[in-house]
Amino acid sequence: MPVPGGMYQQQGQGPSCVDRMKMGFFLGFCVGMASGALFGGFSALRGGLRGRELVNTVGKVMLQGGGSFGTFLAIGSGLRC
Repeated sequence: MPVPGGMYQQQGQGPSCVDRMKMGFFLGFCVGMASGALFGGFSALRGGLRGRELVNTVGKVMLQGGGSFGTFLAIGSGLRC
């Protein structure tokens, strides 16, 4: 039984450079958000933050980590094209 083709299998070529950069950014953003949640959460709890301050600080650290790591991974993916 044949396996159904994916999005790129029908075209006969792989993803474009922009698609690879977008995928690198999204992957880096997810990894940066997860690491930001861990490191930001521990440092905020260690600093004695509770409630709204904790949520705001952890959210800010998550977005900063995700944005910076996503940008670096997108640039790295673009260099490999």
